[in-house]
This record gives sequence, structure tokens and C-alpha cells, in this order.
Amino acid sequence: MNSVRSLFSLIVCLCVLLSVCVPDSSASASSSLWGKKITIRDNKCVWQLQPGTVVPALQELSVCVLLRITARILWTGFVYKAPAKSEIELGLQGTDEHLDVLLFETRHRLETKLNLSQWYSVCLTWSGQAQRLQVYINGSIHYNATVDRQQLAPGGTLTLGVSHFADSGIVKPESGNNLIGEIGRFRMWDREWSAEELSGPSCADGDVLRWDMKQWKHDCRPPEPDHALHCAWPLYKITVWTVLRHTTAPDNCSASPEEVTRSWLQSVFPPSISVHHIIVSSPSPACHGVNNSAAPHVQQPQTSQTLSNSSCDKCFWSDVYVKVDPAASVEAVQANIAALLNPSFSYNFLNLTSDPDSISVLPVESFPAATEATPTVSTGVTTPEAGPTQSLPASHPNISTTDEPLDLNETAYGPGTFFRVNMNLSMSGSPTKPKDIIENWVKQQLEANGTMTVLNVVIKRKYGRQKYDAHMIFPDQQKQYYCNFHVQEYKMSNVTEIKMLINAALTSNHENDSIAVQPTDLVIKHIEPENCLEETTPTIYGEYIWPETFPQEIQMMGCVKPTSERASRLCKLDIKTDTASWTRPNMMSCLPTKTIPGLRNITVTIGNAAEVVDMIRDLVDAQLGSHEELSASDLDTVVHKLDEVVTVSIITPDIGADIVDIIADILQSKTYMTPVANSILNMTEEMGNNMDFHDESVNVTAPFLAVSMINVYPDEFKGLTFGVSSISSNLNPQIFLDQNFVSDPSPDNVATISLPSALHDHLLPGRSNTTRVQFSFYGTQELFQDPLTTNATHSSWTLNSHIVSASINNSYVSNLKDPVVVTLKHQTPKQPEDKVYCMFWDFQRNGGKGGWNSRGCVTSSISPNRTSCLCDHLTHFAVLLDVSRTHISPADSQILTVISYLGCGISSIFLGVTLLTYLAFEKLRRDYPSKILINLSASLLGLCMLFLLDSWLSSFSNYGLCIATAATLHYFLLASFTWMGLEAVNMYLALVKVFNIYVPSYILKFCAVGWGVPLVIVGLVLAIDKDVYGSISPEEAAVALQSTEPFCWLQNDVCFYVTVVAFVLLILLCNISVFIVVLVQIRQMRVSKRSANSRSSLHDLRAVASLTVLLGLTWALAFFSFGPARLALLYLFSIFNSLQGFFVFLFHCLMKENVRKQWRLHLCCGRFRPKDCSDWSHTVTAGKKNILVNSDSVASNSTSTVRKVSDSSTGSAPKHHQGA
Repeated sequence: MNSVRSLFSLIVCLCVLLSVCVPDSSASASSSLWGKKITIRDNKCVWQLQPGTVVPALQELSVCVLLRITARILWTGFVYKAPAKSEIELGLQGTDEHLDVLLFETRHRLETKLNLSQWYSVCLTWSGQAQRLQVYINGSIHYNATVDRQQLAPGGTLTLGVSHFADSGIVKPESGNNLIGEIGRFRMWDREWSAEELSGPSCADGDVLRWDMKQWKHDCRPPEPDHALHCAWPLYKITVWTVLRHTTAPDNCSASPEEVTRSWLQSVFPPSISVHHIIVSSPSPACHGVNNSAAPHVQQPQTSQTLSNSSCDKCFWSDVYVKVDPAASVEAVQANIAALLNPSFSYNFLNLTSDPDSISVLPVESFPAATEATPTVSTGVTTPEAGPTQSLPASHPNISTTDEPLDLNETAYGPGTFFRVNMNLSMSGSPTKPKDIIENWVKQQLEANGTMTVLNVVIKRKYGRQKYDAHMIFPDQQKQYYCNFHVQEYKMSNVTEIKMLINAALTSNHENDSIAVQPTDLVIKHIEPENCLEETTPTIYGEYIWPETFPQEIQMMGCVKPTSERASRLCKLDIKTDTASWTRPNMMSCLPTKTIPGLRNITVTIGNAAEVVDMIRDLVDAQLGSHEELSASDLDTVVHKLDEVVTVSIITPDIGADIVDIIADILQSKTYMTPVANSILNMTEEMGNNMDFHDESVNVTAPFLAVSMINVYPDEFKGLTFGVSSISSNLNPQIFLDQNFVSDPSPDNVATISLPSALHDHLLPGRSNTTRVQFSFYGTQELFQDPLTTNATHSSWTLNSHIVSASINNSYVSNLKDPVVVTLKHQTPKQPEDKVYCMFWDFQRNGGKGGWNSRGCVTSSISPNRTSCLCDHLTHFAVLLDVSRTHISPADSQILTVISYLGCGISSIFLGVTLLTYLAFEKLRRDYPSKILINLSASLLGLCMLFLLDSWLSSFSNYGLCIATAATLHYFLLASFTWMGLEAVNMYLALVKVFNIYVPSYILKFCAVGWGVPLVIVGLVLAIDKDVYGSISPEEAAVALQSTEPFCWLQNDVCFYVTVVAFVLLILLCNISVFIVVLVQIRQMRVSKRSANSRSSLHDLRAVASLTVLLGLTWALAFFSFGPARLALLYLFSIFNSLQGFFVFLFHCLMKENVRKQWRLHLCCGRFRPKDCSDWSHTVTAGKKNILVNSDSVASNSTSTVRKVSDSSTGSAPKHHQGA
């Protein structure tokens, strides 16, 4: 079997050379669309039949097509229309909810949904005699209907992916229902296929319409190869025109064309291609355009001509039926056979030459029945003799006659020409995904002609000396990038020309809207990577022999189990080394032949360690692919066998990476890890200590895991720092190493550990006079389950950081004079009342199961987001949070956020109504208190609106916009409190200091203070350092605002406490003082007015509530929200202050008689309109204070004095203030 395989591979390589070196050797293969797809993006792309391709009148038919839809819109698969008809004769359309089959102007609907980005095989069969329409999807019947029609109209027009209409014989697309997706293998037959025939895989080409460019024309992008469309098939029909010439004057013309053709095919075909039978036409002296370029001594005919050399010279065509065993992909077989048939052939003084343009290689469903015994030409593979009624069925394309996995090379032609491109780029604008824009531009420039493919794109940002906030984008700054990638050219072979094309495509600037890309420093290098060599890989799915393969080609092989599926493996070109190497085999369609319990029977040796680890990894992947977790016995087996590998064998970085990947996969599952946690931690440390590598350091990473090994020279040790960032379930952590002690690590790191230079005394030289220092990082808590953090009785303790460790080979480090500095980022922001403790993992706690211990560790510095620990030993470190005190749970935090946003939304609406009321009715704003109320309402409305829009504006990640948003929010907050303070000043002047006071331009001065003072404060902040405004992270927002969204606000604590907290506290102290004075004044007035009616208490309560709202006294709750009552006070704070605008409307619009009277006067009619509309108020002098109030404030002489005081805040100003 191996010798046959090697011979077949050698012949395939020879075919490749022939197809490359001989011009026009594969005309048929080059026009074939097998293994390719057509991509349709809009209705401008029209695939239609060639003018010479005609659909005949059909009494029955079958149509099959492959579809992959990429957008949920009304789409069209294909449409066939009869001549001069607008209705659809035959077609396939659909939406994301159903499928429509159109036949003879009738629409048949299937309630079947085609998922996005998934290939579907859709077949339609119709029989006029049986009056039957059937629809098959992926081989299963989905629809059956009766159709009363006898014939399909001939000579119509057919388009793929879009409907159409014919205008003066020209096919034009219709708009609105074109396909957004891809089409493959469209074929039509003149018979009704049965359900049995359609149930299995079939690669037979159509006999009415074929999947070949000779029958189609288009104005779209060229067809693209797609490995998912490869179809392996054994049965083919070859049609070829040949010319037979005698090189010498023959005595007779006894040579038969059949005998010569048989000898020709027997000599050129490899053993894998056997001839079933040959049909030869009658010889003719006229050759129809046979190209004899392969025979230099023969005059090349340009048109039909007569052979004149000899009467024995003949032209004839042949139909040859062949079987390929093992089956191979259609496009590969077509290319191979076309290349094999091209050279001229000499046989007994005869010269036979084929016309390459006439060669047609079509996959057929079966061989035709023969009327007599036909001689069979076999070249090494025995096939049965063809009897009188024999027809060979199509064997399964993936199964060999020995039931062994097949080594099928999907492409027999060369891989093309490879180049490496390096270039720098400058980008201006503010794109959200700049790397995607660059990659799309590169592919658009180079792949437009369909002959190039861009591979392995790597794009990195180039930073200058100045470092900016990674969350912000500066719109006016050009950003620099460098880009590396490979280019594969399929058709051209001239390196210089290809370089010129690449250079021309990439030196032009790219502009799109406000984004501009300018390439610079372009370097193009021609590379010649070696093929991936033949490799035997024993796996849990069986043993596979992968043959030598071209770079960037995918090798396909049949699975051992089940035999109907296929495995694949890519020979990948590496962007770092420009060399090709095998990737891991893709065995997703195969089933394992081994199990995890079977690992116990495998003995680990130094020689098979890599194979054992690969086997364990495949078994774990297969188990976790079908189950959510490993069983306890399977987990114990896996860990035991990995520990055996670490103990017995020499660990290379590749083996170490595989071990870490296995552990990471198990950790991300739902497997219960606690029983083997310490074993895994010890095994990981032993693996790092024993790993064999020659570089200074090696990093091994997997999702949530990172291990770093560094060889240090004890005499040169000055400290060492290890940091990790970028933690997610899909990305590997990023590791940072510094050969110095770093006490202040980067804020981007989630974990940092710094070893001091004093550790020098513990570094014992090993091999090469170096000492191995190992760092480990664990982004998951599954290996560190301590009852302290998991039991309900200790639920106040939580592990609030990732885990990081350090160790030194063959040394136990403790009692350090200079401590190790461990800085860990909090997973949940620390609340002010929470306690943070630095801990290490003590393997001896909890009966040897391990637990957290704080001995030898001191908490150095604490912030809401990170903690620094000082420890005198080396082990695994983490931060634990004690939330035994009052803690805001995520649920409460979410509720508080909803209350804040909902309250601000309500307040915004009613503040708008308040402003509209006072601005629309001129009589309401004649007095000073009303004018002050208008300004207060405007500032509160601005504050609420900015608070509601802040998170949305910050989501744009625009630097300038975020600064403007934060500064404006700051301004309206200060303005709101300033006007609350001015309300207190006005109230004090109106109710207390009422004599001998005159303030000219009263309201104008109030406006200057109310709007000017906040403007000055915000302006000074911007002038001193505008960067104090910016976007605070979700963690910081959770602490400050009980919100988990990014928020544009003050980032500097000093600025916040000086310009916000201090300012607000000063205003509140003044307002509380005025409030107390007013309450005392009210009390005194009540004593002097003993004639108060029974409603006095209600009026007093209304007055106190009104004053509390106007003076903003509820904001003082923020200064008392600590201790056990913190949560309750926060709820009250959120409710009262977010609804402050609503309370302003309630007390100073809805509950004021004069405002309601104006509403009834101008907005009501009929009986709701007031009878007395002459005036809206009367002013009276109230008591010895001479306070002017609205008429609704004085209902009678017995009206409560408290009511007058309350209304004075929104009523008329005293006389001594007039004249401003």
C-alpha cells in the first residue's frame, strides 16, 4: 500500500510539473469551477449562461445547488425565465424564515429556515409524467407537491444569485432580492433523480448545465477556491479530440484508433486511474482546430482543415470512462488528467496528439451500460469486466478498497509564488478598529484580481515617546503602525512583475470618510518555503500518514472512525520564520479510537513523552467537547499521567505549552478540581524547574494561565519583576519581565511580583552557573478553594484578585530582610468600609488540602482598585476581601443605578414643564423669587440631562468629547448648588433682613454669581490641567456612582474634593443655617398669630418640605452614608436627589394656586376656565415685616404665617428689593 501511495504521489508531482511547464495544458481544468465558489454581494454581480448554452425542452429535470447565506434578507438562489416572459419558469428564493421554490409561475413555500454562514445543498426534482415536484435539503426530502405541467420551456435565460429581466435580448438584474452570500456546484440534469440517489454524497456534473466556466459568464469577482467545497469522486468521463499521424510512409493503415488510444492511456495514466471502456468516433480526415503545438514537426492548424500527409492520418474524438481509486477531489483529477493527456504520444511510427482545448473531464454518476463486452484497460488496479449490462456504481469517495485511511492530496497543482511584505503606515482620524481597517485595505488592494491571497497579517501600533491614555483617541494625531504579511500569487510566476504589482497596489493612499491611511517604507521579499514533509502521527483517532504537502495547502484524509468523515491538516506558512510547518490535525469530524481510562496502560518514556501529551490533550478535548466536565476518575488519570510525564521525561517548551493548555482547558470546564489542586500546583512548579531551554527565558501561556522561567546569574542579580495583563477567556495573558526591582508597576497589570536584590543570597548556581527563577500566574480560583472563602459560615471573605507566585529552583525562601512586593488588581472595587488582607497559599492547611494564610505578609498600600503586599517569603499570593461590614451587593448597586437614571429622567421632564410654565406666562415671573426659581430649574435640568447622557457620550471613547462632557457636568453641578445657595440668600434677605436694605440690579447680580462662579471654577480647572477630566473606568464608576458603565467625570481626587466636596459642603452649611433661622422665625410668627386654623400643621409641613427642596438639604445625606445605615441612606439619597426636579414642580407649580389658575386660564375651556380672569393676583402687606406675597398665599386673616413664608420663596419680592 505504501509503495502504491508513493508511486501515486510521484506521478502527481510529475503531473504538476507538466501542467506548469506545458502551455495551455489544462484548458478543461482551468475552466472548471469544481472546488470553487462564487461570491455575490450586490445585484450588480450577474452570473448568466453563455450565449451558446441553451436549456432544452425538458419533460423532467433535477437541479442541485450549494448555498451559503450571509445576510438575513430576501434572497434569490437562481431564476430561469422562458423567452419573452416576465414570470419565473423555475427558481429558488427565500428569506430568513422560509424557502420558496418557483415552478411554472407558481410559488411553493417551505417553512424551512437556512442558518447564516452555513452551506446547504438544495435539490429540486420534477417529472411531467408523474406530475411531481420534490425538494431536498442536505439529502433529506422536505417538500412534495403535484404540478400539472408537461414541459419546461426551452431557450430561456438563467441567472445565479439574482432575479432578472430581458431587455432586447440583454439580461439585466432586478433589485431588491439579490443574494448576499455564496453559491457552489450549480448543476442541471434532464431526468428526475430519486430520493435514494440524492440521499448520499454525489459529485456528478450535470448533463444539461455543468459547473464549468465554458457554460457561464459573469461581471463579478473571479470564483474563489474553498476547501469546504472539495468533493472526492471516482467516476469520470473524458472527451478529447486527437489527431493520428504516421511519421513514415505506411504500407497499410491497419492501426485502429481504439488500439492506439488504449496504448496511449495505458502509458500515461498512473496505477490509480483505470479505464472502464472507450468509445471512439469514426476517423475523419478533417481536424477541427486541433492544436499540434506539442508536435513541432506538425503544421498547427488554425481552423478546420484536411490532413494531406497521408491517407492514413486521421482525426477522431474519444469518450473514455475511467475510475480513480482512491477517489480524489474533482478539480484535482481534472487538472491531473488534462496534464497527462497533453503531451504527444508515439506508437509504432505513429504520432498521436490531443487538442488541449477539447479535453473535457466530467464526473459522472455511473458508467453507461454497454451493449457488448468492451475491453478494459487496467494499469495496475483490477476492475471487473464490463458485461453486457454492467454499470459501476460510485463507491464512497473517502474509502479505499482496504478500508484504510486515504492520503488524498486535495490539490495536485503547485502552490504559487510567496512573498513577505513589511511596511509602515500612518493613519489619521478616529476609527474604532484601526487594525481591521488596515487589514481590509490590504486585502482589497491585493485580492481584487482574484489571483493573490493575503496571509498571516500582523499589525502592531508604534508608540512614540509620549504615552497617552489607552482609552482615549486623539483625533488630530497621526498614529503609526507597522504591518507584516505574506502574499501568495497563484497564476503569475515572474517574481519581478509580481513585486511591481504589489508595490503599485500598496503605495497608493487610502481615504474613507474621515479616515486616511498612508503607507511608507514598503519592503517586498520573495520567499521560497519548503514543503511540509511526510509525517506519521499516532493519535487517539488512529495513526495517520500525512504526505508531503505544499505550503498553505490543506491535506485531507479519511477518518479511521467513522470512515465517512474526513480529517484535515494545514501546512501553514509561519509569519515569523517564513517557513512552512504542519499545524495540529483537525480531527473534529473523527471519533476517538482510544479513551482516557486507556491511558493507564501507556508507559511514559523519554522518547514518547510528546506523543503521550498530545494523546492526553486530544482525549481531554474530545471529552470536554461532548461533556461539560471530566469525571473524578478521568481527572485523576489525566493528572497522574501528566505528573508521570513531568517526572520521567525531558520537558521541552513545546511539551510544557501542551501541558499548560491541557490544565487551562480543564480549568475552564465545570470539572471539580479541589482533590487534585495541590498536585497540579506542584506539577506546574516541577515542570518549570525541569524545563530544558537554551534561551535566557521562556514564557508559556494559555487562557487564564501563564508560566515564566528565567535563568539568572547570581552574581549579576539586581532584582526581577514579573507582570501580567490582558486577562480574558479567549486570550492568553501578556507577560512582562524586567531584570530590575520595580516597586511601582504599570497600572495596566492585573498582577505584578517584584523580587528584591537581597534575594541574591538564596540563588544557588545550577547548570551553566545559572539559577532558575519561576513565576506562575493563575487567572482562575478553581485551584485555590479554601473553606474560608467557600463555606457559608465564612461568606464574608472573598478572593478578590488573581493569584501570582514566584519560586527559586532547589531553594526555600523565607525571612527576607527586603520584602517581596506583590501588587494585585482587585476583581471587585474595594468599598470604603471593606478590609483587605494579603494572603499566601499554605499547602499544609485544612489537612493538606491547602488554605489561605496571612503570616509573613503585610498590606502596604490600598486603593479601590489595587493592593500592594510586602511578604518575606516566596509562594502563591492573593488578596482576600473581608466584606463583613455593610456592603453594597451587585443587586443593590444595580437598583440604585436604575433609581438614579429613572429619577433624573422624571425630573428632566417636570423641570422642563416648570421652565415652560414660568417662561410662557409672563405674570408668573414678575417677582424675584420666581426668576431665581427659573434659574435653579435651568441648572438642575442641565445637571439631569448631562447625567443621563454621560455614559452614552463616554462610549464614543473620544478624548475631546469626554473632557467637554465632564466639564459641562461639573459646571451644572456647581451651578445648581450656587443657585440653591442664592435661594437661601434671597430668603434670608426677605424674611430676616427686611429693613434699610436696597440692592440695585438685584437679579442681574444674582445671575452673575449663579452662572459666573461655577464658570470661573471650571475654567480654572481646565486652564491648570484639563486632563483631570476624563473617563473613569467601570470599576471606579462602580465605587463612585454605583454604576458599571464608563463615565466622563473628574479623575483627580484632589480636584474632586476641592471643587466639588468642599464647595457643596460650604453651600449646604450656609443653607442649613438659613433653614434653621427660617424655622425659628416661623415659630416666632406662629406664637404671635394664635388665630391659626386647624390646617396650620399641614401648611407648616408643606413649607418645610418646600424649603428643603429649594435649599437642596437632601444632598447632605451623602455625608452620613456610612456605618450600618449606609445602604438605607444611599437609597434615600438616590430617591430624593434624583427626584429634586419633580419636587420643584410639585411644590412650586402643581401646588401653587396662581400657577394652576394660569393653566386653567390659558389651557382650559368650558366649566374648567375660571370666571374671574381680570387679574391673577393681589398684593397685600403681611404683618410688621411688610412681606409681599401672592394672593394665593393669603386666603384670609386666619391664614397661617408659615404658608406666607413658604410662598414668599416663590412669590413677590419685598418692596425694599425693588428697583433692580
